Amino acid sequence: MEEKEVAPFLIFWNNAMWIGGIIMVAAGIVLFIAHKVRALSISDYKARYDFLNAREIRTYKMVFLCFAIAAMLFINLYGANKLNEMGVWFFVRLFISLAGGTLVGYVAYLIMDYYYPTILNRKLKKLRYTPRTSSAGNPMRLLSEEEEDVHLEEGMQAEESAFSMDYDVWVDEKTGEVKIEKYQGHLEALKCNSCGFYTMQVVREEIVTPATATAPGELIKHYQCRYCKSVRATAFNISNKGPEDYSLANLKSGFRKNKNIDMVRIEIHSNTTGKKFFEFDSTEQARKFLSEYEDKG
Repeated sequence: MEEKEVAPFLIFWNNAMWIGGIIMVAAGIVLFIAHKVRALSISDYKARYDFLNAREIRTYKMVFLCFAIAAMLFINLYGANKLNEMGVWFFVRLFISLAGGTLVGYVAYLIMDYYYPTILNRKLKKLRYTPRTSSAGNPMRLLSEEEEDVHLEEGMQAEESAFSMDYDVWVDEKTGEVKIEKYQGHLEALKCNSCGFYTMQVVREEIVTPATATAPGELIKHYQCRYCKSVRATAFNISNKGPEDYSLANLKSGFRKNKNIDMVRIEIHSNTTGKKFFEFDSTEQARKFLSEYEDKG
C-alpha cells in the first residue's frame, strides 16, 4: 500500500517550524552572550551596576521569550512524519504548541519577576561594595552614613533624608580624592521577610515629626510586598545637621550606642490587619515605637 503524499503546505509548515525554532534558539543565545560580554566590558563598578540594574532582567526576559517561541515551534513538529494532510489533528497540535509555549514563557516570567531579583540583588550588592581604587592607584574607603554628610551638598542630604536617593562616598585617605556615587532609593526592592523575595517596595512615606533646628525628625516608610502583599514599616531619623556640624577629625566615630546591634525587628500579628513587620536602627527607637503603639492600642 502506497503512502499518501505529504501535502505541500505541510512540508512548508514543518520546514518553517524547524527553521523558526532554530532561529529563536540562536537569537536567545546571542542575546545572552551579548549581554554578558557587554557587562564584563564595563570596568567601572558603578557603571556596571547601573547597566545590570537597568537591563539584566529585561534582557533575560527577552532570552526566555525567544526560548518560549522556540518551544512552541518545536512542539508543533510532534508527529510531523505521520501527518500527511490537513485535518483535526493539525489544529489540535497547533493548540497544544501554543499552550506549551505560553506555559514555558509564563513560568520563565514568574522566575524573572519573583526569584531572579534575589540573585541580581547579590550581584548588585557585590558591585556596590567592592573596594574602589583612586586615580592614584590607592584603595579607597567607603564612609559611613554619618561620615559621608560632610562631603554631600545640602540637596544631596535632603534626598537621603527623604529616602529618594542614596549616596555612597569613597575617600582616598592618602590623597584626599573623593568619589560620590548616586543610587536610586525606591527602585530597588527589598527582601520580603514573609515570602523571601526581593519584592518589598515603598508605598508611602509619613513624616511623624519634622526636623527642627534643635532636634532631628522622624519618618516612617511603609512597605508592601507586591507578591504576598505583606506590609511593614520602618522608622528613620531625619537629620537636622549640616556639613558644618561634622569635621574630618572625627570621621571614624560611630553613631550607634549598641555597636553589636545592626537592626531591631518587631513582628506584630493582628486579627484585623494580619502580620506587620517593623524594623528599627536601635533599641531606643524600638522602645519608643512600642510605647506609642501600646498607648494607641
